[in-house]
Amino acid sequence: MNLFLPSSSQSQRIISLTNIAVLLCLLVSTFAQEDEDENESELDDEQSATTVKAETLIMSSSPSLWTSYLNFCEFIAPYGAILCFLAPLPTVRQIVSNKTVGNLPLLPYSSMIANSFVWVTYGLLKNLPTVWMSNSVGVVCGTYYFITFTKYANPLANNLPGTVSQHCKGAGSVVLFNLALGLSGMANAAEFIGKEGVVWCVLLFASPLVALKTVVQTRSAASIPLPFTIACFINCMAWSVMGWYIMEDFNIWFPNVLGWSCAVVQLVLKGVYGNRAGLPK
Repeated sequence: MNLFLPSSSQSQRIISLTNIAVLLCLLVSTFAQEDEDENESELDDEQSATTVKAETLIMSSSPSLWTSYLNFCEFIAPYGAILCFLAPLPTVRQIVSNKTVGNLPLLPYSSMIANSFVWVTYGLLKNLPTVWMSNSVGVVCGTYYFITFTKYANPLANNLPGTVSQHCKGAGSVVLFNLALGLSGMANAAEFIGKEGVVWCVLLFASPLVALKTVVQTRSAASIPLPFTIACFINCMAWSVMGWYIMEDFNIWFPNVLGWSCAVVQLVLKGVYGNRAGLPK
């Protein structure tokens, strides 16, 4: 009998123990795999939660910043308009000091009265206080500039362009026409006046572009008033944002986008050429 060979009963025990060990190994590996899956799932959940929190934070902060910007534009727009209306004051005070208008034109002041009155009427009809209140300052300032200018201007002068009488009739006609239209009760009066205001603004904002040809030819931007141009840049930017996002009004944002573009061109030329002495034309 070989002592090293197990008996049949021992062999069965060994086989049973082996099977039990194999089952235990399978169970342990199964539990380990489940733990790993749970850990990975928890990790994925944590990462997803972190991503959601980050996206939520970004989404919540972005509207807050945008809302703050819109509020800033809404606050600064009326003051920007008033600043532009006050810009000619040093020139008018110089006229009073010199007791002569020299070769200065009357058109900026007569057009300020007409344009501002158009927007006052539009703002009242559309119930836009920021529009009519700020442009009321333009009517007052334009009237003061106009009266002061005509006081020291030659009544027979025809290079203003035109004469003083023609400017009085032109500005007066615009005021009376829009006043009558505003009081007429017409259903589309506000829209008509708004489109008229757009035309006025396009003409006013396009007028400085004529002088830009001289700036390029002489390579001197000394004729571009930097403070006034910066004021126009800020003013038109604020009104463009207000008109597009807050008021949703074409008559507000469109002309101010044009004015902002014109101010950008003037600022670029000011930066390129500066106030150097100009070349002969």
